[in-house]
Amino acid sequence: MAASTSSVPALDAANADPDAGTKYDFPRDLIGYGRHSPNPQWPNGAKIAVSFVINYEEGAERSVLNGDAQSESALHEQSGDRPGRVGERAINVESDYEYGSRVGIWRMLNLFEAHGMPVTCYAVGQALEKNPAVPKALQSGGHEIASHAYRWLDYHSMSPELEKEYILRQLRSVKEITGEYPGGWYYGRLSPRSRALVWESYKEQGIPLLWESDSYCDDLPYWVDVPAEKDEARPEGMLMIPYAYDNNDLKFHSTTGTFSPEAFYEYLKSAFDVLLAEGYAGTPKMMTIGLHCRIIGKAGRFMALKKFVEYLSSRPQGEVWVTRRKDIAEHWREKYPYQKGKR
Repeated sequence: MAASTSSVPALDAANADPDAGTKYDFPRDLIGYGRHSPNPQWPNGAKIAVSFVINYEEGAERSVLNGDAQSESALHEQSGDRPGRVGERAINVESDYEYGSRVGIWRMLNLFEAHGMPVTCYAVGQALEKNPAVPKALQSGGHEIASHAYRWLDYHSMSPELEKEYILRQLRSVKEITGEYPGGWYYGRLSPRSRALVWESYKEQGIPLLWESDSYCDDLPYWVDVPAEKDEARPEGMLMIPYAYDNNDLKFHSTTGTFSPEAFYEYLKSAFDVLLAEGYAGTPKMMTIGLHCRIIGKAGRFMALKKFVEYLSSRPQGEVWVTRRKDIAEHWREKYPYQKGKR
């Protein structure tokens, strides 16, 4: 007997997507590569690509000192217990964030550089401005400085006009600090219009956008068509390099998946081992590990990261490609150039 659909409500026009059919309307894709994903042909026959990402946000979080209405309430040691202070400083929260910029960033860079592993930094512009030693160290260490927006805010309800102002300010800030525009972008707390606005801003400024990472839906890069290009003769598309919420130290501050350091290491190792096995079976993948200076940079958690880095270093030479997201993007663009309507 066919299932009845009489109880399914009709679509309510009042609840329809206001951006449908506009330049902001990136369609969903629930199919992806399907059962048979392409072989990325990683350099030197590597069976897996690994991308470590350091989120550098400290100093750009919400604070009345930054002109915000309240203090930050997310991703600090007591974030589940204490809401933001309205109209006041939250000294304990400020101090917890400061640990990341004073101590955590250096602990992580020392580790990665000791093992010859380049990383990508999701850099918030205002945070870089407040600690110039950090971008200098990232550049001298051969790491990638990508964009994590100008402020570490929730952009969801921001007007498109104001959000675009923030995008342009970020581009100027990173260029002034590093001498280069960021080739990649990740928000985290984006709006439904963010991807279109980032693409539009880069296009208007004549800046190459190599990759965008506000995606969690795959273990490989993939292309998306850009709605604003639908009538262009030579569309360029947008290359998505998926990020990860699971292989991410934010789980230490999450009520949905709290980890001990030992459990975090085991989770990373399990994810790596599964993806590595798929690589040996003929379908190599990539793995992203998201890190925060004030979270994994704390001494009690850091051993989990150190153990995992040492585990990767112990693997046979050429098996693992630990690299920056820009390198993954450039490789993918060479092997799988954009074709409209194809992933």
